[in-house]
Amino acid sequence: MDTVDEAEEHQTLTSDPLTNQFGSLNDLCHELSSLQDLACRGSWRSILDKVARARKLSLLSKPHEHLTYLSYNLLALTKLRRFSDASAELDSLEDDLDSSQYNYQSYPQHYPNRSGSMVPFALRWLHAELPSKLGKRQETLDRFYLLLDLVRTKLTDNESKNLSVSDELWRKRECFVINSLISHHLSNKEFGVCLNLVNDLINRSGDTKNPVLLSKLGFIQMQIGDLERAKATFDMIEGLVKEGKGEVELRNLVSRNKALIYLVGKDYVSAVREYDECVERDGSDVVAINNKAICLMYLRDLSDSIKVLESALESIPTVALNETLVVNLCSMYELAYVNHSDIKRTLSNWIARVAPDDFDSSSTRI
Repeated sequence: MDTVDEAEEHQTLTSDPLTNQFGSLNDLCHELSSLQDLACRGSWRSILDKVARARKLSLLSKPHEHLTYLSYNLLALTKLRRFSDASAELDSLEDDLDSSQYNYQSYPQHYPNRSGSMVPFALRWLHAELPSKLGKRQETLDRFYLLLDLVRTKLTDNESKNLSVSDELWRKRECFVINSLISHHLSNKEFGVCLNLVNDLINRSGDTKNPVLLSKLGFIQMQIGDLERAKATFDMIEGLVKEGKGEVELRNLVSRNKALIYLVGKDYVSAVREYDECVERDGSDVVAINNKAICLMYLRDLSDSIKVLESALESIPTVALNETLVVNLCSMYELAYVNHSDIKRTLSNWIARVAPDDFDSSSTRI
């Protein structure tokens, strides 16, 4: 998530007419490309070291560089689950993020003829997300709704100025913030709020034929227990994908939606068939791989369910290595083997060698 969002932030800078003169990310900020590369590889401890070094040696010369490095430092601390440290780092800011001291026009010597906020969007997102990590759920919700207001204000401004490129970026950010809100409301089983949010997003965007948005709508309808509407939504998505001779990703989305309906009806054989089709089209579809293994487990085929997950970890480790898949695999080990502790310890040792810094090693439950 985060790295995608960061990439969008960098794209905004590099596509700005005032910054076209720069040839690389490093021209925009000290060793920015190195930070981006470390984030993509999950090397969060290295990011903390690099930020600490840059600060100690006073390598950051412009105000926006301090904010960019702060964003990466906060992201790294959050990924490493050092939430109190991240909160303290955020509290070190002298003013709120909308203060004039974080505007380009406050530093004409550094940014001639440039105006607006220099606060990275990733920093605003972390500012909203962090309180929930410290048990302050309502504060997170309040901040996300304020962030949504800011995003929609930007969209209104862009529309009045006919800024289509910037408008597209802020549309993505609107979707990103609403998805964050939906995630928090879903975790508290506030399904009605989720339904309103996704319907509002679909209506505001005018994109009533977006398969991804419609899939989210169908999923929420399932959570509410409205299976008929969920099926109708999923059927609509299938028609849209067939009509457009959909890409592999969209065709897999259709198959995963079908499988969800089968799962609710406990038709695990049919669900496995749909997931198999996904994997045949795209061998790195980890959602399909994981869910196929769970269905096999429900069918009392523990041997094959374990093979599915082990094969994924072996063949596509950078994609398949996530806590959910590992927790499921270890649960299957516990059901299948008397000596499951030894097997899980072997898995844990392998994970320690290949996993990114933020991988939660407790997922092996040793």
